[in-house]
Amino acid sequence: MKQSRKDFFKTAGIITAGSLAASLPSSTFAKNIIKKSGSKMKFTFKPYTLELKHVFTVATNSRTTTPVMLTEIEYEGIKGYGEASMPPYLGESQETATAFLSKVNLEQFNDPFEMEKILDYVDLIAEKNTAAKASVDIALHDLVGKLMNQTWYKIWGYDKSTTPNTSFTIGIDKPDVVIQKTKEADIYKVLKVKLGRDNDKEMIETIRSVTNTPITVDVNQGWKDKRFALDMINWLKENNVEFVEQPMPKEQIDDIAWLTQNSPLPIIGDESVQRIPDVIKAHGIYSGINIKLMKCTGMREAQKMLTLARSLNMKVMLGCMTETSCAISAASQLSPMVDWADLDGNLLIKNDPFEGVTVVDGKITLTDYPGIGLKN
Repeated sequence: MKQSRKDFFKTAGIITAGSLAASLPSSTFAKNIIKKSGSKMKFTFKPYTLELKHVFTVATNSRTTTPVMLTEIEYEGIKGYGEASMPPYLGESQETATAFLSKVNLEQFNDPFEMEKILDYVDLIAEKNTAAKASVDIALHDLVGKLMNQTWYKIWGYDKSTTPNTSFTIGIDKPDVVIQKTKEADIYKVLKVKLGRDNDKEMIETIRSVTNTPITVDVNQGWKDKRFALDMINWLKENNVEFVEQPMPKEQIDDIAWLTQNSPLPIIGDESVQRIPDVIKAHGIYSGINIKLMKCTGMREAQKMLTLARSLNMKVMLGCMTETSCAISAASQLSPMVDWADLDGNLLIKNDPFEGVTVVDGKITLTDYPGIGLKN
């Protein structure tokens, strides 16, 4: 991990944080630590601002930065790291995250392996605040994995050789900038293109003037009419597009169901699918779902959503916000089990304080560092 991170938490206030925990098969070493030490978990957090390499534009907004909150749980000298990323549409901010995380009291728990108990407690502190909750969840998973000296894809029993390629996101922009971004992304096997404004065909045609790389598109609820959406999807299929993410406003359930039934491409729910109950609601409306740690409170619920979606025979995409390598590495632990991944949030920023998962020839490549796979 880069030197800058070591200084990051020096001025952070120590906040006790609590939760509801998952009983895991823990190592004898870790259990002995817990029994002998009587140590408490210390929770700290501090705001950080991600600086994007390019202006990032979607159907509803543009931005050059993303506010995040970096978290840390320390136990017996071992530290777990977490992150909350808060783009505007989530309705969270560094102020709301500070207010929420200040209420977290982890010192009341003696055993970090009681993850279900700990994370249930965190979830019940207040409604929503899903990114703030994810920052605790990720740090706790990182800590417990380090106590076990195992990375989470191994704890879950996944095969890291089956990780998918990650798409690389190209935001809405002028043709010359789109061409520049596309050329910069030439190592990636899939491009994710943001649509939903009045230049959708221009965006695709501009990219196709540079490359024939497969494309996925994210409309961010930008299309309002189902027949227009279907016409666009038929045109997109002719241009080597693989699937369409959240083409219409999430409230237009009947229109989306009709579109999914008639579409030649899979329709993936993103804004419509936040947490576990939404997976059930999405069944029969969408072809699949996009799971993001910041929407669903972290790794624990993401893994449950993945299992549920598979049981319903739905496609699964693993996505992200603009994030550091901390949250991206955490999400990547689930990647061997998904159909598609869009885990490029750390690749879009220029001030990443962490080192973790990498992309090799377009493919998500997991490390064997314990916890969520960050380099210490």
